[in-house]
Amino acid sequence: MAHPRWSGHSSDEQGEVTETVTERDASSELRARYVAIITDGNGRWAQRRGLPVVAGHEAGADTVKARLRDAVDLGIEELTVYSFSTENWARSKDEVAALMEMFARRIQGETPELHEQGVRMRFIGRRDDPVPLELVERMAWAEEVTRDNTRITLFVAFNYGGRAEIVDAARTFTGGTEAEFRSHLYAPDMHDPDLLIRTSGEQRISNYLLWQGAYAELSFREELWPDFSREAFEQTLNEFAARRRRFGGR
Repeated sequence: MAHPRWSGHSSDEQGEVTETVTERDASSELRARYVAIITDGNGRWAQRRGLPVVAGHEAGADTVKARLRDAVDLGIEELTVYSFSTENWARSKDEVAALMEMFARRIQGETPELHEQGVRMRFIGRRDDPVPLELVERMAWAEEVTRDNTRITLFVAFNYGGRAEIVDAARTFTGGTEAEFRSHLYAPDMHDPDLLIRTSGEQRISNYLLWQGAYAELSFREELWPDFSREAFEQTLNEFAARRRRFGGR
């Protein structure tokens, strides 16, 4: 498949269980290949402009798409975004309903383009009630359509909680090693993130990728998510590249 509009690098074929960050050569060039983002601040962005909250979520979704394009240019192989947590059901009924409609509409409308550009889509999180069945079906459809793409993998954490993921894995785990436990996570093929970014000035990880992010470098940005530009993305990646990762050593 040709990809005429995006430049960048292709990711490797991935097996069922991947390497962890501590298994990678720490002396190799320090470049973030696997990046996770807590896309925080959509509601505040809308409120500061006198817009309904859903307008902030729409702007945030546009920013995800734009930064995904940049991720390809910047050599990132996996991008994971936190779109809806298990705790977000506590928001108002109107906001939750608008989010469910937006997710379903955007998956349906944007998957063909993402497929054309070589993006592999994966959704991680619980897919049972109260997630609407129509949305579950659209997520499964998007994964099936894009399953063989290798240019970049976009993991979307939806109805996701790090504690919930560990509990769900523990229910079926009968082994004794970390590698065996990893095979019971929502996406065993996901690499541990090199870098975890959170926007909006908050400095916590909010139940996100608790297992996978054990050795992730953390970056907390002041920008609200819709304002997180390519320039800010590149700056964050450059700051990561200047760090020294020891993984418990000296």
